Amino acid sequence: MAKTKKQPRPKAQTPRGFRDYFGAEVRARTEMLEKIAAVYHRYGFDALESSAVETVEALGKFLPDVDRPNEGVFAWEDDAEGWVALRYDLTAPLARVYAQHRNDLPLPYRRYAMGPVWRNEKPGPGRFRQFYQCDADTVGAASVAADAEICAMLADCLEEVGIPRGDYVVRINNRKVLNGVLEVMDVAEDQRDAVLRTIDKFDKVGEAGVRELLGKGRLDASGAYIDGVGLSDEQAAPVLAFLTSKGGTADETLANLTAAVGGSEIGAQGVEELRMMADLLAAQGYGPDRIVIDPSVVRGLGYYTGPVFEAELTFDILDDKGRKRQFGSVAGGGRYDDLVKRFTGQVVPATGVSIGVDRLLAALHEKGRIDQTARGPVVVTVMDRDRMADYQTMVTELRHAGIRAEVYLGNPKNFGNQLKYADKRGSPVAVIAGGDEFDKGVVQIKDLILGAQIAENATLEEWKDRPSQYEVLRADLVAKVKEILGS
Repeated sequence: MAKTKKQPRPKAQTPRGFRDYFGAEVRARTEMLEKIAAVYHRYGFDALESSAVETVEALGKFLPDVDRPNEGVFAWEDDAEGWVALRYDLTAPLARVYAQHRNDLPLPYRRYAMGPVWRNEKPGPGRFRQFYQCDADTVGAASVAADAEICAMLADCLEEVGIPRGDYVVRINNRKVLNGVLEVMDVAEDQRDAVLRTIDKFDKVGEAGVRELLGKGRLDASGAYIDGVGLSDEQAAPVLAFLTSKGGTADETLANLTAAVGGSEIGAQGVEELRMMADLLAAQGYGPDRIVIDPSVVRGLGYYTGPVFEAELTFDILDDKGRKRQFGSVAGGGRYDDLVKRFTGQVVPATGVSIGVDRLLAALHEKGRIDQTARGPVVVTVMDRDRMADYQTMVTELRHAGIRAEVYLGNPKNFGNQLKYADKRGSPVAVIAGGDEFDKGVVQIKDLILGAQIAENATLEEWKDRPSQYEVLRADLVAKVKEILGS
């Protein structure tokens, strides 16, 4: 008789590009999202939780860096729905939600959304296939006042979570200005995509690098030669004038942009929209110390139709090689007036912003604004299994007083293991009561945090002056635990 082949055990590991989040990380993210949600709510936005799964048709061709709608996403074929996929952002679902429920929604519709998104892309250091986004969008408002409001709200969010003024800047630009520049360049249609890709490299290669890439080409850092677009110096001049038009004041920048777009009507419209946004923001007290016009901001070249904006953190951090560099972008967005049109056939103006939650959390950690210390519950230890009802009564009293608490539910035989458990949980206090304590109507309360500090740093004399364990009346249990937690 053939021996049954034993099935191998599954490997206990996360799939590539995914990770697990534990208590302190989850708590830090939740607290940060609550602060951002409070700002969104204060601005009049309503929460929306949309489906994590959308039809591939609904997602459309707005995926990052791909041409086919079922690439870049985690998709599968459903018998009833056809191809469906996990959402890759929170904006495409918003377009579907608005188109589906527009008769029941107010116009403009202002919503915020927070949650995980999934992208089937190659993972790398700090780049995961599942990550959190935190969005706010206004659908149905054509005025750039809606864009200015989003920028002001973004600045408020950064300050609310702990990024001080001076450590960030919200930079704004307008896609119409770029369209005007392309118009006056007089380049062939098939060259425009190459020009746009080159413009998008300005932050990496600078003015000289863009000049070379628009012309014959350049050597990259590795020594490889990159072919250029092949434009003449005269053709490339408007692009360079556009990218380097940031002046000392908003008025200077706008004047430089006006010169860069020449006689282009769409370009002039973009410059005027930037002027209106600057005036609106200044009237609300958002000056250049927080929000500036910056022509180097180029986002989602095939996606945005008007104003675009980006929040950049300006403080220095050290990279893997110990070199100083600025932290960089943590949020971005802009106006996208064509997204809902895919469903309705009608242009529906929309603008919004997306905050990269993981990036912002990393920034707050760099600034020392996040306490990642594990905060465990008060642990009621078990000295006598027969008194479990009494221990449960204690923990219930603590919980009813708003104190996070639990009874030790492992094997109580070894008391030392119970205290090790409390230490591993990061518990601030342990409650101890055995037969003697119950007979006397008292409990022992051990301050675990102070005890650990004394054991590590204090002399024997200091032990006498700073007790870390107290005997109190059973009736005073809650009051004493509150006193210790408060200290």
